[in-house]
Order: sequence, then structure tokens, then C-alpha cells
Amino acid sequence: MIASIIKGYIVEALGELGITDVVFALEHPADLAHGDVATNVAMIGAKKSGKNPRALAEEIVSLLKKKNDEHIAEITIAGPGFINFTFSKKYFTKALAEALEKAENFGRNKMLEGKKVIVEYTDPNPFKEFHIGHLMANAIGESISRLVEASGAETKRACYQGDVGLHVATAIWAIQKSNSEDWEELLLRGKAYATGAKAYKEDEQAKKEIQEINKKLYHRSDEALNTQYDQGRANSLALFAKMYQRLSTKFDFYFFESKTGEFGKKVVEAHPEIFVASDGAIVYKGDESKGLHTRVFINKEGLPTYEAKELGLSKIKYDTSPYDVSIIITANEVNDYFKVLLDAMSKVFPNLAATTEHYSHGMLRLPTGKMSSRTGDVITATWLLDEAKAEIKRSVTDTTEEVAEAAAVAAVKYSILRQSKGKDIIFDFAQSLSFEGDSGPYLQYTHARTCSLLAKAGGKKSDVRVIGNGEISPLHKYLLRFPEIVVRAEEERAPHHVATYLIEVAREFNSFYGNTMILDGAPDEGYKLALVMLTRNVLQQGLWLLGISAPSRM
Repeated sequence: MIASIIKGYIVEALGELGITDVVFALEHPADLAHGDVATNVAMIGAKKSGKNPRALAEEIVSLLKKKNDEHIAEITIAGPGFINFTFSKKYFTKALAEALEKAENFGRNKMLEGKKVIVEYTDPNPFKEFHIGHLMANAIGESISRLVEASGAETKRACYQGDVGLHVATAIWAIQKSNSEDWEELLLRGKAYATGAKAYKEDEQAKKEIQEINKKLYHRSDEALNTQYDQGRANSLALFAKMYQRLSTKFDFYFFESKTGEFGKKVVEAHPEIFVASDGAIVYKGDESKGLHTRVFINKEGLPTYEAKELGLSKIKYDTSPYDVSIIITANEVNDYFKVLLDAMSKVFPNLAATTEHYSHGMLRLPTGKMSSRTGDVITATWLLDEAKAEIKRSVTDTTEEVAEAAAVAAVKYSILRQSKGKDIIFDFAQSLSFEGDSGPYLQYTHARTCSLLAKAGGKKSDVRVIGNGEISPLHKYLLRFPEIVVRAEEERAPHHVATYLIEVAREFNSFYGNTMILDGAPDEGYKLALVMLTRNVLQQGLWLLGISAPSRM
């Protein structure tokens, strides 16, 4: 990419001036009239060299111009010492041709070639509902997986599910009391867990019964209970599988607490120098100077907690699929817990802790407020997607079932991915389902428009050589930024960079479309078709990176 070449030129110039170890930025100016990229290197370098920023900028520019790079048309200085670069038409013509030649591979890179990465995300618990919090983790995890994959890594997707624990006993107790045989309804709507959780909190007898069920389930000591558990687990996993298919997610590995807990307990018991007895339990004492608190790893009843299970999972995950990097996506509600876990892991499995990255997300809410699985006031993923789909069918009367489903999923995923990391999200139906604004359906509609245009063009060929009015279209410039956007999004594990960029491209394309006669037989028709073709490719690949489908018709 030309940005890398320019950075190299600047480092060489600084070296000639006796200035080293300068960390500087190279960015696109908000206003295209200010050039194609700009740098603050003179201001940063001036602090180290003691020179005036503007004077240093002049020295740097003088050296850069000696490169006589045919891809750089102009280098200017602005303000206190910003250096602006304007690229040549030759560069833009060549870059457009290369982008079209790469087709669907445009935007992909080899930054992580040779690396093995495993991404764990979604992590719903059997016997509980698949709610909108899981939708958030799924959308973010799937997009990060695709960014890593597009950067050349061997990428594996993993889902870790809590198929044992008090929540399971709580749900089974409620199902037993309900005398209902409609497992799917009870599990899908979260009624069983919500009912059981309420009883556990308010009824001492119910609490004892649930605790007894939990012990029997852990030790597999009650045949009738085992049968009921196995049936419920299978039903839950089948429901989750339907949702994964709906969300275009396919996991390579499924890990379960029923397996990780047993191993995790052994790991904890094998390290008494790290995990200590405390009031009948075994705990890890967090270093308060690091802001870490004490966590229980094996409870008073001798059962492994989430912490022990997660510790066991780290090793089981590596043994199953050896990795260079393990990425874990969770809600930010467990941030403090994860800090303690990683600290403990650094003492038990130091190599694994060093290669583990934890990223958290905020809450997905409706305008009505936060959900709670304990009270039953839960917004399920099925309800949200179905409601979005129904709203699209109501507003676009001639839409097909397939398009409505694709747009509904796009609306939800995009509303999640457009936000920067860690922030809560309010899902606004009107904005998120709009075909004319900052939304997933808008991106899909724009992609479909490019497909329609290219279909109308028939056998007409693109031609990058004849540029109308001799001016490089702003759309042309935006499209060529795609590879660097992918690199930044992957390096920061931040899909919102792709989402924001795609909206800019879609808006620029629709402006271009609205103000330009494309299929007019003019000398620059081939150039305009080239822009349409690259817009289609960028939107298609960009939507794929977000885990969103790109229908050719809307």
C-alpha cells in the first residue's frame, strides 16, 4: 500500500536529519481538498530535535520530493507543520486496475499468515434462553473471526457452553414442578429458569431441592434425573443450532462445562501453592495491589466454579487445537472476573495466559431498558429477529421472505457492530431497519443496486484508463482505502471500523449514482463501470467481514 511506502520515505528522511525513534501517524484528511494522506511527523519530530515544527516540515518535504515518486503528485505543508500528500492520477488508475483484478480478494492480506487463532464467542447456556446478549457476542465474535481469517490466519471458531451448574438444576426443578412436556417452549422463552431462580431466592425448601438436584447432576447419580437432563440438554443444543444457522455461524469446536469442570478441579487441586483453602472452599487470592479480588475456584461442596472450569478450558482448548492466539469474547459484566482468571492462569499455564486476549462488549437494550434472565424479563434473540423481520415485511409490502430475513439479521448485526468496543447499544427499530440510513439493510440495498447496474450493463467492459473530466472521483478514493481499513479493524479487533467505512462508501456511491449517468456510451463509461464493479466487490467483502449477507436483489 502506498501509505507504507510513504512511511518508509519519511523514516529515511528523518534518519538523514539525525532524528530517530519517532512514532507518527499517517491519516486521511477529513476534507479531500487537503490531500489524500497527511502526517503530524514534523510536530512529533520537532519535540525530539528541538527544531521549529514548520521548519522541520520544510526539511522533510525537501528530502521527500527528491524521491520523485510518480505516484505522488504533490507534497504541501499546512498549518504549524502538517505535511499533506496528494496522489497522482497514475497511482489511482493503477490501483483501481489492481483492485479489480483481485476481485473478491481485494481487502484480504497476509498479516497473520502462518498463525493459528481460535476465537471463542456466543457461549449460551443449555436450559436457558438464547437472548440478545448472546446476539452481541455472536455478531462481534463472528466478525473478529472473519477479520482474522481475511488476514491469513488459520482460524477456528469455538463455543463454550455451561451444561452443568446451578442454572441447570434451577431450570430442571421448575420443569419438574410444571408437569409440562413442552420442553421447547419452556426453554425457548426462558420460563423454566426464571421460575426456578425466583423460587430459589424466595423459597428455602425450593432452594434445598435445587441444590440437591445440582449435586446429583454433577455426580450423575440419579438415573431418572440423568434422562431428564440429557433430553433437556439435547433440546437446548438443537435450538441453539437453529439460531447459529440463522446467524450464519458455524463453529469448529463446542466445549462444555461438564468436561472442563472435572479437569479444572484437578488443575486447582494440583497447585496448593497457588490456590488455598478458605472457609471450606478453595480460592485464589488476587493481588490487591493489581486491583484483583479473591475468587472461589472450588466451592464448599467440592464442586468447581466457573473460574475452575474456565481454567480447565484454556488447556483443553489448546490440546484440542494448538493456537498462537486465543481470543475470547464476553459481556463486560465479567471483566473483573476475567482479570483474576488470567492472573491465576499466568501462574498455572503461563504460555497460554500470554497468548489469551479477552474482549468484552456492553449490553444490547431496547428503549424499555435492561433485561434480566432471573426475573424472566428477557428479550430473546428469536423474538428480536422475528420482530425485525415482521416490521420489514410490514413496511416493504412486496419483499420476499428470504429478503426480509436477510435484512432483519443485517439490521441487528449492524446495529451491534457499528458501535466501538465495550459500549451499550440501544436497538432502535426505525433506524436499524431503514433502507435509507445508517443501517445494515441500507448497505445490502446499495450492494443490490450495484448488482442491478452491472446486470443492465450486460457485456460492457470496465476500463480504468479514461477518467471523466480528468478528475478522480471521491468514490474512487474511498474504495481504495478498503485494505487499510481491514488491517486496522483486525489489529484493533474492532469491526466498527469496517461498518463505519462501508456506510461512507455506500453514501458516496449513492451520491455518485444520483448525479451521474453511468450507462451513457460516453468515453468514460468504462471508468464509471469500474467504480460500480469495485463498489460491489467492496460492499460484498465488507458485509462478509461483518457476518452479513449481500443479496443481489432487494
